[in-house]
Amino acid sequence: MDASKTSERLQKLRAEARLGGGQERIDAQHAKGKMTARERLDVLLDKGSFRELDAFVTHRTSDFGMDKKKFLGDSVVTGWGQIEGRPVYVFSQDFTVFGGSLGEVHAEKICKVMDLAVKNGVPLIGLNDSGGARIQEGVVSLGAYADIFLRNTLASGVVPQISAILGPCAGGAVYSPALTDFIVMVKKTSHMFITGPDVVKTVTHEDVSMDELGGAAIHAGTSGVAHLACEDEQDALEQIRTLFSYLPSNNKEDAPFQDTGDDPNRREASLDALVPSDPRKAYDMHEVITKVVDNGEFFEIHGAYAGNILVGFARLGGQVVGIVANQPLVLAGVLDIKASVKGARFVRFCDAFNIPIVTFEDVPGFMPGVHQEHDGIILHGAKLLYAYCEATVPKLTVITRKAYGGAYDVMSSKHIRGDYNVAWPTAEIAVMGPDGAVNIIFRKEIQEAADPAAKRAELIETYKEKFANPFVAAGRGYLDDVIDPSETRPRLIEALKLCQNKRDSNPPRKHSTMPL
Repeated sequence: MDASKTSERLQKLRAEARLGGGQERIDAQHAKGKMTARERLDVLLDKGSFRELDAFVTHRTSDFGMDKKKFLGDSVVTGWGQIEGRPVYVFSQDFTVFGGSLGEVHAEKICKVMDLAVKNGVPLIGLNDSGGARIQEGVVSLGAYADIFLRNTLASGVVPQISAILGPCAGGAVYSPALTDFIVMVKKTSHMFITGPDVVKTVTHEDVSMDELGGAAIHAGTSGVAHLACEDEQDALEQIRTLFSYLPSNNKEDAPFQDTGDDPNRREASLDALVPSDPRKAYDMHEVITKVVDNGEFFEIHGAYAGNILVGFARLGGQVVGIVANQPLVLAGVLDIKASVKGARFVRFCDAFNIPIVTFEDVPGFMPGVHQEHDGIILHGAKLLYAYCEATVPKLTVITRKAYGGAYDVMSSKHIRGDYNVAWPTAEIAVMGPDGAVNIIFRKEIQEAADPAAKRAELIETYKEKFANPFVAAGRGYLDDVIDPSETRPRLIEALKLCQNKRDSNPPRKHSTMPL
């Protein structure tokens, strides 16, 4: 065969592979408001950077007439590309081919890029849009899922893994995204659930729609499964590009430095008056964060879930940091089960990938109540404590106001290897708030007073003077300094620079036994 005919055949096969399940199915995908597998990669990756692998692979099944239904590349597009010039491995499930169902070959293609990602220290992004296991392949498809799950687990903490849910994701298929670091969903068009509405109705007699059962809003706000719920696919893919910009390529590298142009010595005078004089009044911790970080850019993660704690990425002096902050506007910033788990998951991710953690603390304690206790607040609260204790990355903490009880210990205190701990003059560091403390300590004295209300008020003021300030803790060395709020940014940037060569480690072991 001469060269021209060979080239012609190659181009013909490539065109066939790019067509996936055919124009009719592509049109059906578009009619649902969804992109095709390849169109998604065009948006996600830098223009012209995608290099496909296994474009000519086809399935090996002959049962149920499958030998007469073969498509080049099968039902997933795999390969590598770049995001802002940085390499990334990708797979994109193709719903136009067998509904994106996963079979033996489909899984082999995904496993190949997963193995390459770990071997080469390159992040992995998976775009999920699949009808689930390929029924025609029976148990082989189930085994194929397990092959992927194993690799998700082995890659965890080695390279960042991001999952986008851009269509259905049901049954066993949900566990691969659940094993990754971040899940991004699209409102109205993406769904995740173990069993669908029909099965739920049959088993539990509950009537529920797909969106109510496993839509983006549910998983971003109620279950906490999804980190981001986006308006459409374009938004989801752009959010992934932004998220990617904060992440290192692997666990041996640092996150990418970026000269943001924001003066590292910049002071923010408005912070000096931000915290209300009345400790019962709330303020927005978002305002603290955005006034301190570079250019006010805070990429929040899990923003719709457990709003009493904030987590996300930002830059300080160009260096990526993970932010963990109590939010006084929601439940007074108290730590409950959901907030503890949310914070612990984020702290562990940052520690795994060498991202310093900056904590803004205003916490009245752990959430009281029968339901919290019965649902395991002790166990779940311990997860956040454990994550902070275990973390060996630089840990910087700013106490803006309340730091009460065990929550003071948990939120990256000096006692659990905090590297730089400072407080604003408005900080209150004590076992509990003045009202509760006085009621316990001086109960008898108040009862016997001629004017119990006046006596109680007097004792509260005495307690405030002694404990509702940062100077007792500073006198003990539990704080490195008490600073003016306006100088928070330059102080944190200075500390980050000093900690950039930090060396710390945990005792040698096979693995820890974190309270799960």
